[in-house]
Amino acid sequence: MTEARAGDQEFARLSEPHRRELLAYCYRMLGSVDEAEEVVQDVYLDAWRGYGAFEARSSLRTWLYRIATRACFKALEKSRRRPLPADLGAPQTDLDAALGVRAREVPWLQPIPDFLFTSAPADPATVVVERQTMRLALVGALQHLPPRQRAVLILRDVLQWRTAEVAQLLEMTTAAVNSALQRARAQVPLSQDDLTEPAEPRQRALLDRYVAAFETADVDQLVAVLTEDARWEMPPIVTWFEGRDAILAFLAKQMRVIGPAALVPTSANGQPAFAVYAHDGDDVLRPHALHLLTLTTEGVGRVVAYHGSELFALFGL
Repeated sequence: MTEARAGDQEFARLSEPHRRELLAYCYRMLGSVDEAEEVVQDVYLDAWRGYGAFEARSSLRTWLYRIATRACFKALEKSRRRPLPADLGAPQTDLDAALGVRAREVPWLQPIPDFLFTSAPADPATVVVERQTMRLALVGALQHLPPRQRAVLILRDVLQWRTAEVAQLLEMTTAAVNSALQRARAQVPLSQDDLTEPAEPRQRALLDRYVAAFETADVDQLVAVLTEDARWEMPPIVTWFEGRDAILAFLAKQMRVIGPAALVPTSANGQPAFAVYAHDGDDVLRPHALHLLTLTTEGVGRVVAYHGSELFALFGL
């Protein structure tokens, strides 16, 4: 075996265990699975090319994170913040108004399938932390931070790196790291996204009622599982609704058009999700939307219904 080939095999053996967590880190930074996967591919290519000169002054994991962070900063220089509809304007209050156009030019915040970031083998405690820190609302909130503050908050409060480690990685002083962390926490306190979810039996009952309502086009049953202040968003459609009554009025019209649907369970961002297949003017069920649900003890508090079939392949659907 040649020395070069042995080095390639060593690099692959030592670096591959970090690929999944690097993808999760880049996704939190960028708000896009597509961009995160592209960045991670570039990170591994750059690291493979430079592995011969790696002097092990830091761990390989830290070195990979340094390359990934620089790549994310570079990617963010070329991209716009990734929003959800609620970030762009007030909810629709004219219930007779037509839905807005599909704003496909907007770089919408993307959901990420759980299987792309959850640990294997799954350690229950690790899985809980991973899912809590990947929630769609949190990733969306991170997009409001400047890139360096975003990195500091993720590295310190999500990944639990020490201040000195973050300072070395980002080539900052410890005082600068602490200052950036304080500013980031003021804008995105992680505790705000810690929703009190219902216990497993209650959660299962809510999801079963949600599925049954959609599959029978029962609007009253569907709205009954929503909280009083629920949100309903539909990227790439800019229009969104807030409050049970507004959502009821909207869905009453929509369900007459869609009719009974079929729902396939999946999961995204550590949250329950469903692929919705609906009739498209014939007897054939076609991909209609991907629904990502936020559950609370009071019911379903938020539905982000990604319209269209673009995300189905990403989720293996």
